[in-house]
Amino acid sequence: MASFGAVSQTELGRRRQKLRQIRRARLAAVVWQMLAASAMAGGLLWWIAQPAWLIARSEQVKVEGNQWLSDKAVRSLVPLSYPQSLWGIQPQALAEKLESTGPIAKAKVTRNLFPPSLTVEVAERLPVAVAQPTAVLRSNSDKEKVGWLDARGGWMPSDSYTAVRSQNSSIGPGSIPGTQPQLSLPTLKVIGPLEQYRAYWPKFYQGLSGLTVKVFEINWQDPNNLILKTEIGTVHLGSYSSRTAEQLKVLDRMRQLPKQLDSSKIAYIDLKNPASPIVHLPELPPSLESSTPAPTRAQNRFSVNRR
Repeated sequence: MASFGAVSQTELGRRRQKLRQIRRARLAAVVWQMLAASAMAGGLLWWIAQPAWLIARSEQVKVEGNQWLSDKAVRSLVPLSYPQSLWGIQPQALAEKLESTGPIAKAKVTRNLFPPSLTVEVAERLPVAVAQPTAVLRSNSDKEKVGWLDARGGWMPSDSYTAVRSQNSSIGPGSIPGTQPQLSLPTLKVIGPLEQYRAYWPKFYQGLSGLTVKVFEINWQDPNNLILKTEIGTVHLGSYSSRTAEQLKVLDRMRQLPKQLDSSKIAYIDLKNPASPIVHLPELPPSLESSTPAPTRAQNRFSVNRR
């Protein structure tokens, strides 16, 4: 029994010593792991901080999907200050800021590691008309309000599409932006306060874009009388209402009017009542009034009257 106890005490001592050695080894391993992790983290931070991982100039921003805006114009809209760490850039935040600007409808920003760069994929708002607040610009403040309209009534600053070469175009067949082989800025002009017609514009433009009669100008200054300048003459529609879509259809059916009546002899076309359109002739001097035949009803369901 004594011998067995002595052996047991010796064995227990050896086991304790072995456990202490194992604990020291484990502690040393943990310390080395922490040192290695710290070294790797420091190295990674050093690597990230190197100039090679900086967006140092706008040319490192690649632009895709743009048709109207130049690459330079899109880059100018990216809210970045250079130089900028590639790792400090938040793609989603950049995309949201881009979408809040006038010309960009949708944006996606991606970081690229090799070489360090950004890819900005955009979908542009297509301009369909020039928005002009008043018929005659009188001050710098008026000029600042001139801009572009898209089909949904979105407004964009006038300098948004300066990179695109302007060509003559108007609303009519083949003139809707995006359907032409060569892009061109629209010359259709909308005059009047934007707040006055913005809510009606999407539906109105939808009806307007389907016309075969070309429309050059829309005067919305007087809410009680919407006036169009078209290739067949000036047209008065009255106030915008549920009848406006029908008025536009009647206007399109009157496209043969110039073959029946000289456009220069038309004062304006009254379409306030689309069921009974009237063509008004200019007022005649009193000396010619008596020698002029009485107006007659023309074909295509419209009549000719003097003002």
